[in-house]
Amino acid sequence: MLKANIIGIFVLLFVLFIYGCLIYLLILIIKSLRKYLRSGEIRKEQRLVCQSLGEALKDHRIRCKMTQEFVAEHLGVSRQAVSKWESGASDPSTSNLLALAKLYGISAEELLRSIKQ
Repeated sequence: MLKANIIGIFVLLFVLFIYGCLIYLLILIIKSLRKYLRSGEIRKEQRLVCQSLGEALKDHRIRCKMTQEFVAEHLGVSRQAVSKWESGASDPSTSNLLALAKLYGISAEELLRSIKQ
C-alpha cells in the first residue's frame, strides 16, 4: 500500500511537471509571437536598408512610377535585361548603373549604399 502511494505521488509529480513544462512553452511561444508582431516596423526598415541591388533598383523604379519597358527604352536595353537586373539574375554594367541612378534622380553612391554587404 505504501509502495502504491509513493508510485502514485511520483506519477502525480511527473504529470504536474509535464503540465508545467507545457505551460512554460506556451508562455514562451506567446512572448515570441508578441515580440514578432511588434517588430513589424523594425523588420520593414531593415528590409529597406538591407537589400540586394535588384531590390534597390526595383524599389526606385516603383518609387518613380516607371515601368520596366520605360526604363529599358530610356537605357536602350531590352525589358528582359531590366527584369534580370531586378531579379538578381544579372547585374547592370557600370554605365547602365550610372544611367539608372540618373534616371531615378539619385546618385550612384546613394543607390549602392542601400545594398547589403
